[in-house]
Order: sequence, then structure tokens, then C-alpha cells
Amino acid sequence: MSHTESIGTTVVDVLRQRLRASIVGRDDVIDLIIIALLADGHVLLEDYPGSGKTTLAKALGGSLLKEEHDQLEAMRRIQFTPDLLPSDVTGTTIFDPDSKSFHFRAGPVFAHVVLADEINRTSPKVQSALLEAMGEKQCTVDNRTHILDELFFVIATQNPLDLAGTYPLPSAQLDRFLFKIKMAHISPKDELNLLLNFDEIKKGAAKEMPQVTRDQVIAARTSIHEQVRIAPEIKKCLVALADETRNNPLSLQGISTRSLVLALPALQSRAFLEGRKYVSADDISFLAPFIFAHRLMMAPGGGDAEEVIASCLKKPLEKLSRAVLR
Repeated sequence: MSHTESIGTTVVDVLRQRLRASIVGRDDVIDLIIIALLADGHVLLEDYPGSGKTTLAKALGGSLLKEEHDQLEAMRRIQFTPDLLPSDVTGTTIFDPDSKSFHFRAGPVFAHVVLADEINRTSPKVQSALLEAMGEKQCTVDNRTHILDELFFVIATQNPLDLAGTYPLPSAQLDRFLFKIKMAHISPKDELNLLLNFDEIKKGAAKEMPQVTRDQVIAARTSIHEQVRIAPEIKKCLVALADETRNNPLSLQGISTRSLVLALPALQSRAFLEGRKYVSADDISFLAPFIFAHRLMMAPGGGDAEEVIASCLKKPLEKLSRAVLR
């Protein structure tokens, strides 16, 4: 194993151990979070309160080791409420009477991991404050552009839209998220295990475990991009999927080109976690619901977006299988 490969393996192993020590019964979600982090994407977690969304995000922030030369916090949390202002997210310019000059005071987006808690409990105006940050890793305040860190990673949580006091996320905002993950209830067995070991978990079972640095995560991203191959047939399959969603009568708007671009490093990261140096059809079928379903604009009565994605994926996957077998 080369040095670059070992960095990626180390990052994955450390993150898995720490997150699984803090979160019980969420191994599948943990792997998706790691894939998104390595793919330089953002994640939207959805479920009812008390399902462990915030705990998972905080555990990820705690897995990053803050180095002495690093001026940014490993994790910052933004609690979205109806009275939140855009400047509470990005920061604001303040006047210093001593120096008689204006200075920029950075907001909580200036961190490695940003937890946007209950993002759909604030107005669309505040939600849009994250658009530029998530899309371009920068934010503009008072006509000045401030660059965010290369690692910048957003985990947003939201409650289902049928709860009182929620605002639906605009399509442009949803398109910034690599994954949307719906966290169902954990199994009764895992729930009992959580209750039996709650004192140990609450004390912080992961505190004594190794952490990863910012530089290691970025190096792992580069390593995976260089080591894991994407065949042209895989890219043709993604384009065919996009075309199917755009022509499907159940969807008013198909998936975007941005989603196809974001899917490439996610597929590479998933292949890496599975121990492969190439992207396969299995990676596409596994990740497609998380990457594409929340980007579909469904027609009235169109049904479930994940079912439409599964239906649209059949022909492209069959064509991909025939191309591989030649």
C-alpha cells in the first residue's frame, strides 16, 4: 500500500471508530457522512427530533484534531431560529472606535465543520446566506469576499415539513447538498444497547481514540481522486440517468448537471470504502437515492422521488452492464 493510499485508509478507520463509538445503530449513515466528507460535499439529515442528527454532527466535529497553527475551530454550530439574521451566519463588519476603522468579525461559517441545526426553522433569506458558502467556499459581506477553509463541510439537520414552524428549502439550496439522508428509527436491539450502555457513551467513549487533522482529510481527498478510476461508461450511465429524469412525466424538473459533477467524487469515495480502485455499477445504485432524489421537482401526485430515481436508473444500469460484459 502506497503512502497516499494509507492516508485515506487511516482517515476512514479513525472516523469510523470514533463515530461508531458515539452513535449506536447508525453504521450506514456514518459511512455516508464519511463518503460526503471525502467527496468534498455537504449533507442534509432529516428526521424527527431526538433521532441523533445533532449528536452525529458533533461527533464528527470532535473527530478533527485542532492543530496549533490552525486559527479556525474544528466545529461551529448555528441554531437556526425564525429571528436569525444572515449576518449571524456569515459575520458582519463592525466599527472600532479606538482605531477609527472597520473590521470584519467572522461568523460561524468560518470553521472546518459547520452544523446548521434545524435549517428549515428559519426564513429563506437566512437559508440563502449559506448558498455562496456551500457552492463556492466563500462569503461576501459588505462587498468584500472572504475565503473559507478548503475543508469547509456543512452538516445541516431539518425536521420533516409537516411539523409546525418549518420552511421548505428552496431548490437552489437543496442542490448544494451532496446527500439528503433520512434517518429512520434505529432497531429495537440497537436502542436497547444504547440504553444499557448510555452512561459510558455519555461520558465520551470516543475521547481516548485517535483524531484526524485537517491536512489528513484533504490529503485523503486528493489520494482517492488520484487512485480510484472512473470509466467513461460510468459517466455515460450518469448522463443517461439525468436524461431519464428530465423526460419522466412524474418529474417537473430533472436532476442538474451540478449533481452529476458532485456525484463523481462521491462514487470514488464509496468505491474506496469498499476496497476498490474503480467505480462500479453497485456504487451508482447505492448512492443514487441519496444524491439525486432530493433534487427532483415532482409533479403533483407524482409519488416518491426515490422510486422515480430507481425507475429511471434501470435502463442506464442495464446498458452499463452490457458495456462491461463486452
